[in-house]
Amino acid sequence: MVVSLRRRTQAKNPRSDLPRSKAAADDSDSDWEETVCVECSSGKQPAKLLLCDKCDKGFHLFCLRPILVSVPKGSWFCPSCSKHQIPKSFPLVQTKLIDFFRIKRSTDSTGASPDSSIGKKRKRTSLVMSKKKRKLLPYIPTVDPQRRLEQMASLATALRASNTEFRNELTYVSGKAPRSANKAVLEKGGMQVLSKQDAETLALCKNMMDRGECPPLMVVFDPYEGFTVQADRCIKDLTIITEYVGDVDYLSNREDDYDGDSMMTLLHASDPLQCLVICPDKRSNIARFISGINNHTPEGRKKQNLKCVRFNINGEARVLLVANRDISKGERLYYDYNGYEHSYPTEHFV
Repeated sequence: MVVSLRRRTQAKNPRSDLPRSKAAADDSDSDWEETVCVECSSGKQPAKLLLCDKCDKGFHLFCLRPILVSVPKGSWFCPSCSKHQIPKSFPLVQTKLIDFFRIKRSTDSTGASPDSSIGKKRKRTSLVMSKKKRKLLPYIPTVDPQRRLEQMASLATALRASNTEFRNELTYVSGKAPRSANKAVLEKGGMQVLSKQDAETLALCKNMMDRGECPPLMVVFDPYEGFTVQADRCIKDLTIITEYVGDVDYLSNREDDYDGDSMMTLLHASDPLQCLVICPDKRSNIARFISGINNHTPEGRKKQNLKCVRFNINGEARVLLVANRDISKGERLYYDYNGYEHSYPTEHFV
């Protein structure tokens, strides 16, 4: 998906007496040379300079921390004028978390631990066969109930700060793409089918989340990167981390959405009018806060520990984030936003 960037023209500027369309059209005009970025003191790349609606100071989109990939809609205020602070933590109260995540109270106590089931399967299967089949693994929840509450509270804090409702599945809402549009057979070049066993593993992960047994992850706020996700225990290669979810919409409806920096390709069809994207800005889960790598540098590529994979599941396209190597406790999670189209602007990612 190509994200086009435009210069903000809502703030006052040296040419405020001219029509906005004319002021925005000519990036080379000398009057604009007076506007420079507060962070780097450069006026280069004026199309990526964002002006504060209060103090009129300029900031490159990529010099801000956290980085902005595109120009926000409506008013925007710089860090100094907005007095940006660490988001208020969600209450560490079990009943509030149960309501927030719509956790189902189950009377079934016969569910097997993923730890024990995986161990038994591996004993029956040779190492060579395991490598050939490359079966996906379910995540293993943290045993300590109190720590799980802290993990869920960290996600609730991030969701509430971003005005996002928790959902753990794709949502289809009126005015956007209907569920009938999500047909995996439309994928250009075909889409891999999730095996029956891997589908059962995914269902196990979904059921665990419904019971409040969340993935062993913490959402942390970094003033440099914004909300990020880190492993709260060791995670094995090929473990399902989460499904990427949100509202499903046609790409054609979102091509001019400058706030859509978290959009994910769901269906890349031959017909552009049939292409679908996932929009996590209103409804989503922890996937929204997992960071992308700067895939323009070797250092950025080394940070990748997840892969984003699209699967055909019962005829519908779905997107999973899966560990592509063993992940240590405390390690932040990163994946490549450009796994398919190679068009997302990641050169300024940290």
